[in-house]
Amino acid sequence: MDKKSKIALYAIGAVIVLMMLAEITKPKALNWRDSYTAVDKIPLGCYVLFNELKNISDKPIKISNKTAFENLKDVETDKKTVSLFINNGIHFDKQDSESLIKYVENGNSVFISTNYMYGVLSDTLNIRIGSDYNNFFKKPSLNSFTSPNLKPNERQFNDVIENSFFTSLDTLNAVALGTSKVEKTEKIINDTIPDTNINFIKVPFGNKNGAFFIHTNPFAFSNYHMLNQNEAYAATVLSFLPKHQIIWDSYYKSGRKVISSPLRFVLQNQALKWAFYIALLSLILFVIFRGKRTQRIIPVVEPLKNATVDFTRTIGDLYYQHGNFTNIITNKIQYFLEQIRTKYYLNTNELGDHFISKLAIKSSNKKEDTKALIDYIVYLKSKSNHTEADLIQLNKLIESFTKHTA
Repeated sequence: MDKKSKIALYAIGAVIVLMMLAEITKPKALNWRDSYTAVDKIPLGCYVLFNELKNISDKPIKISNKTAFENLKDVETDKKTVSLFINNGIHFDKQDSESLIKYVENGNSVFISTNYMYGVLSDTLNIRIGSDYNNFFKKPSLNSFTSPNLKPNERQFNDVIENSFFTSLDTLNAVALGTSKVEKTEKIINDTIPDTNINFIKVPFGNKNGAFFIHTNPFAFSNYHMLNQNEAYAATVLSFLPKHQIIWDSYYKSGRKVISSPLRFVLQNQALKWAFYIALLSLILFVIFRGKRTQRIIPVVEPLKNATVDFTRTIGDLYYQHGNFTNIITNKIQYFLEQIRTKYYLNTNELGDHFISKLAIKSSNKKEDTKALIDYIVYLKSKSNHTEADLIQLNKLIESFTKHTA
């Protein structure tokens, strides 16, 4: 590898390292994605809520990383528990819904806080959750409780919220526990949705004091609102739940980590990801430089010998050794004139002044030098015997002519 290639490679490596350092050290943008997981400290995570539950609960909190069907079949039937499901959207399939219903029938409780829910469970409880997209989907709302004694704990949610409420419920079984109120700033024709709507209910189920608690404002339990003086509202909502051991759901979460391979786990961790990239780059550079240093020696291949040159030299030596200068001069003159005919397309039968002028012009030689050569050739052709001096002089004139040929 030459010096310029090495400098270019080092420069590229330095740029890559600087880009990595800039990427690692640059400030991270605030992540506003929905998560609701217990480990996420982003605004819409539930890190604060989960740790507060651990502090106030008498019993250790169980964490479920499975579906409701898989998790609840392992729950002990003689111990009462309450399962918490908090996410922006929750969907239970038929097996999950049947497991939850059976779980509540055995005297346990289920708390669900979500913006939308559908499926078998919704049909069984005869409830529907919706939003008024025309008026107050994301407008400030006052979340309060139906009990006058809990009025001090109501809160106004001004931002980071989606106002969902019950559009239909079973009034014979469902008990309204809380409402949300939004002031409409403009009137819409045929608008039948009132300003105040129910957003928190209790649905008793079975004969063993089990119940479903359905809440439509999961944002209230996020880190953002828990750290912005709205924690009293979240605590009041959860105070309606029985004091049983809590099962925290980590499966039905928008921010649930799905790891199917070790490489995916590495790439999802910022520090491990950059360590992997640096190790990969180092391996590539090692292969490049190591490969260059350990390459086997390339053998030198001798070019093929020009047998024609050797043959010509041998013939020339024979002529010279026998002293036959006339024959050598004759052949040399014939070869020279053949070159002129082939290269300059000139007739060499008449070597007069006209021929000399044309040859000088086409060969880019001086006319005097060209005339000296042609005159000497004519002189040699007129002689019957030649000497070594004649051959040497002819050779000098031809070499001088050829050297200046265009």
